[in-house]
Amino acid sequence: MNQSQPNTEQATLGGGCFWCLEAVYAELRGVHSVVSGYAGGSTPNPTYHQVTTGRTGHAEVVQITFDPEIISFRDILQVFFTIHDPTTLNRQGADVGTQYRSAIFYHTEEQREIATAVIAEMEAADLWGKPIVTEVTPLEVFYVAEDYHQDYYANNHDQPYCRVVIAPKLAKARAKFQARLR
Repeated sequence: MNQSQPNTEQATLGGGCFWCLEAVYAELRGVHSVVSGYAGGSTPNPTYHQVTTGRTGHAEVVQITFDPEIISFRDILQVFFTIHDPTTLNRQGADVGTQYRSAIFYHTEEQREIATAVIAEMEAADLWGKPIVTEVTPLEVFYVAEDYHQDYYANNHDQPYCRVVIAPKLAKARAKFQARLR
């Protein structure tokens, strides 16, 4: 198990722009940290500008360090599938390209099993009306994004992208997961 602190686990998720995911997970009880970065590609130590070309193979992701006694990996995934569209291949809203794909980069075999079970349950319930295209692959390497991407919403909440794209996702998550907020 990849642990950065005692009694913690990590989850690495891609659901479009990492700024959106970071803003939501940062507000949840049991989440110790959320770091924006890149995973799933072939270029070592990629920069944001390289990743945005779509040629490195990386997805924008967040790596969440959490206490599984307070919030489970399954709970982390329930939030994940609420705040992005897992049915659009290589796209989230106006963001288009493989760097914006829906992806779960699992750290353990248990996480892989939980992820595939959650996706199967959602497919069986036909919650989206379309097939879920979320990639479930092992995490090989996580690269931390540049400093200006960390805590982006908290530091730039008045910026137009934050108001138009991130704020509505945050409001939806706050309403749906109110009992899980700090």
